[in-house]
Amino acid sequence: MSSAVDPLLVLILMLNFLILGTSRLRAAINASATQGALIGLLTVFVHGSPAMRPIVLGAAAVAIKGLLIPGMLMRALRDAAIHREIEPYISFLTSLLLGAVATGAAVLFADHLPLAPDHQGSLLVPASLSTVLTGFLILSTRRKAITQVVGYLVLENGIFVMGLTLHDAMPSLVEIGILLDLLVAIFVIGIVINHINREFASIDAAQLDTLKE
Repeated sequence: MSSAVDPLLVLILMLNFLILGTSRLRAAINASATQGALIGLLTVFVHGSPAMRPIVLGAAAVAIKGLLIPGMLMRALRDAAIHREIEPYISFLTSLLLGAVATGAAVLFADHLPLAPDHQGSLLVPASLSTVLTGFLILSTRRKAITQVVGYLVLENGIFVMGLTLHDAMPSLVEIGILLDLLVAIFVIGIVINHINREFASIDAAQLDTLKE
């Protein structure tokens, strides 16, 4: 495993906290795009020596996670004419504290897992668990649909990082399938955001309560 892996994982963890702590939707989207690009680099470095398979998969991750999906979210942001997450269900400070607790718990839990020798002492598993928990936290505490899509992206990034621990056993077809599933899911969520904004003149997910009988 390359020595660049842990520094990249530290940057990914820092971006988790940035997304949790910012009220600006553009900053959250840019942070998720940067995180996706870093995961693309991580895909290459985690294999140690350069090879065609990780390079292709890393390039696909950068293209989809770092460019295509953030570009779609930026367009949705412009169409919705919003800029900030005004009233989340919990405060941004509380979100940061919960994120710190989740990261600490992920580190402690990873120490008790029966990891392969290559992954012992690495941040690969703790960072993946922390990123998954961060995604769940964003999904469950934010009102704006766009921010919830960012939370879904962060969640999937954590799952993708966890999948890198099994890079020798996971065929390329399965890995590419994960990226395609993510792309399809984002298209569906984009359609939902468009309909919410058109019907309610807002993308506040709480507005869905008005659909109750």
